[in-house]
Amino acid sequence: MAETGRREETDAGDNVADRALVSRAVDGDREARGRITQLVDPIIKYQNQRLCRKYCHGNFRVYQCTVQVDYKYPAGGGPLCEWGNAGYAWMLEDLTRDQRLQRYDGRNGAGLKDYLFQIANSLPFYERWKDWRFGRRIHVPVYLRDLAPLADRVYYGLVDGDTPALIAQRLGRAEAEIQTLAQQIIMELARRNRLHLLDPPRTLSLTGLHAPDDDEAAGEADIAAWDPAVEDVEMQERLRTAWERLSAVEQFVLEAMLVEETDANEVLAALQRLGLSLQEDAAERAPDRQQLYYFRRKTLAKLTRMVQGDED
Repeated sequence: MAETGRREETDAGDNVADRALVSRAVDGDREARGRITQLVDPIIKYQNQRLCRKYCHGNFRVYQCTVQVDYKYPAGGGPLCEWGNAGYAWMLEDLTRDQRLQRYDGRNGAGLKDYLFQIANSLPFYERWKDWRFGRRIHVPVYLRDLAPLADRVYYGLVDGDTPALIAQRLGRAEAEIQTLAQQIIMELARRNRLHLLDPPRTLSLTGLHAPDDDEAAGEADIAAWDPAVEDVEMQERLRTAWERLSAVEQFVLEAMLVEETDANEVLAALQRLGLSLQEDAAERAPDRQQLYYFRRKTLAKLTRMVQGDED
């Protein structure tokens, strides 16, 4: 009991230190920024390598890969592929921007690394990365593009919930210029009764049934729709609630092995790089494939019981 109390005090102390670190970083402390970058670096490297490899589409046959060492480079060398460094930079910007860091509050004893790990392994993060990698899927109306050359990029920022000051900083333009352009965009949408286009895009669950396509979700299409069965809605809600009750490691293992179909050895290597353990009281010896598959089966059984209401 006393040990549990000391552990809670330690966690609370770590959270206080993490919140202080975030505060200093947001205030412009370069040393604090560097520490946060070091903290998130292994998370970004793993995700960047995983997504680059998944969506390489044969680039490694023409360019030298900068994130995957076991690829056979093209004969004669060839130029370096730009997607590795670009992907790392995008993830670093997404995970450590001021708006993201300011949302960290150490809730439920979560440290800053746990907070960033959860985001980096979430479906919304994955969808944002795909939007960046393959081009924005959000349609910018022509009447907004005609306002100014930067109107589309300011529009994207407004949809993401960024302030004009943050958009101006990202674009390297004067805040007054971006503020004026943002007001013009809002006024034009209001005049056309289209302010709802500034609502952030919804990210549907992986288990969602009959998800609408992009045009339908944006209100750009007038097509027939139907309501899913009550049983389907209830099942989705139970599954969503049960999924949120899983730990970060449990979610990571299920998503990596079942959704992404990642090889067990790669999952084990990722867990080791991120300093994560399959058990709270795990021995010093790293887990093997058999333990990983057992952990997956146990987690699936746990998820099934929670969905069926057999586990509170």
